[in-house]
Amino acid sequence: MKRLCLTVIGLVALTGAAVAADLARPQPVPYYPKAAVFAPPYSWTGFYVGINGGGAFGSSNWDSTGSRNISGGLVGGTVGYNYQFGQVVTGLEGDIDWADINGSTTNACPPGCKTSDTWLATARGRLGYAADRFMPFVTAGAAFGDIRASAPGFASSSATKTGWTVGGGLEAALTTNWTAKVEYLYVDLGSFNCGLVCSAGASATDKVSFNANLLRAGVNYKF
Repeated sequence: MKRLCLTVIGLVALTGAAVAADLARPQPVPYYPKAAVFAPPYSWTGFYVGINGGGAFGSSNWDSTGSRNISGGLVGGTVGYNYQFGQVVTGLEGDIDWADINGSTTNACPPGCKTSDTWLATARGRLGYAADRFMPFVTAGAAFGDIRASAPGFASSSATKTGWTVGGGLEAALTTNWTAKVEYLYVDLGSFNCGLVCSAGASATDKVSFNANLLRAGVNYKF
């Protein structure tokens, strides 16, 4: 009987020690993984204003003196609106630039017959594909400008012409509000009758044409 009592006391002591050890051991802190943070896709929808600038090269033809190369620079302002649905972006954009695009020839015109353009504007539709913060686009619409024909010793003649333009480019979102773009536009302003100023003895129906390739870059602020 005495031995049985000692055995029971020993078992109780061992059980108590085991329980005490379990109570003293710190419980593991549960791990809850952090939820992944996903940035929302960039939205191109909204109004924007900006500046643009670049260079131009092309040609101008006079009936009486033939063709001459034209080139120069331009800089100005831009305003537009984009609307995005899915990955498709549609929009309207207009710009007006101060320009210094000109070229001359002495062919059949010894003093030098010159074509020049001092301002250029466009009003275009745009269609783009939104790859998050990058958007390649195509564009087309109307173009406006002032074509001037001049020759030393003769009064100059000019006309404000409406033509057409087509091109494309790539725009990238730098921040939520700022974007930057590069684009190419082909501009054709048609022709006008320059009259007797084109060259000595020219017909009053002598026509002057103007077309140019524009390479521009710009920065826009989106509201």
